[in-house]
Amino acid sequence: MLIKEFRIVLPLSVEEYHVGQLYSVAEASKNETGGGEGIEVVVNEPYQDSSEVLYDNTKIGDGQYTHKIYHLASKVPRFIRLLAPQGSLEFHEKAWNAFPYCRTVVTNDYMKENFFIKIESIHLPDRGESHNPHNLPDELLAQREIIRIDIANDEVSRQDYKADEDPAKFKSEKTGRGLLDKNWINTTEPVMCAYKLVTCHFKWWGLQNKIEKFIQKSERRIFTNFHRQVFCWIDKWHGMTMEDIRAIEQKTKEELDKQRNVGNVRGTMET
Repeated sequence: MLIKEFRIVLPLSVEEYHVGQLYSVAEASKNETGGGEGIEVVVNEPYQDSSEVLYDNTKIGDGQYTHKIYHLASKVPRFIRLLAPQGSLEFHEKAWNAFPYCRTVVTNDYMKENFFIKIESIHLPDRGESHNPHNLPDELLAQREIIRIDIANDEVSRQDYKADEDPAKFKSEKTGRGLLDKNWINTTEPVMCAYKLVTCHFKWWGLQNKIEKFIQKSERRIFTNFHRQVFCWIDKWHGMTMEDIRAIEQKTKEELDKQRNVGNVRGTMET
């Protein structure tokens, strides 16, 4: 089992990120859906008194619960597609968003208890210097590897790169923020950090280490590209209310249901 803590600093306040993240999730979902694959929103509703607890045994708290199904036949490596039985490449994502904390758990009906990805996010108004933001016990803290992501200066692959989603080249008309330079993490205001603790478990003889490393590598790619979008789309979402976001999410659900079974496969592919 691999445990990695990704730290993504952003030139936003924590409150701004709450809106920007939800807007960007909805938009990115549409970019990943089509041709029989993509994202199906099953549930998106408020919850109270979740049974989910944190590492210090306190409850997550009230928030928004979502259940999505990811149809991903073309979005996993070819060797997995060759090994996996038909219909087994559907993944269930259940998320409890009690912002500034959020827990997301990804499972697979075929793999059952032999597979899960758990992503625990806490969002703090700092530059990524908190020692133990998830209050991990000593035994897990010893296993944790910290990975820092710089949305402006980390390299992205040629297939992922888009000039209008490059924080080093983007300047916001609404807020005046950007262009982000080499030293922006140390100088920008406002500032916040998304701490994302990713725990990955994949039990399949002969493939466990390879798949767990692939998943963690994929999460870094997803986190990097997604947070570049959150900032570079700021002029689209800045000033929105949570009521605006819920309306966008409902409209997005309807669009995803329509476009999932038409057109071509879209979004991030693996070979």
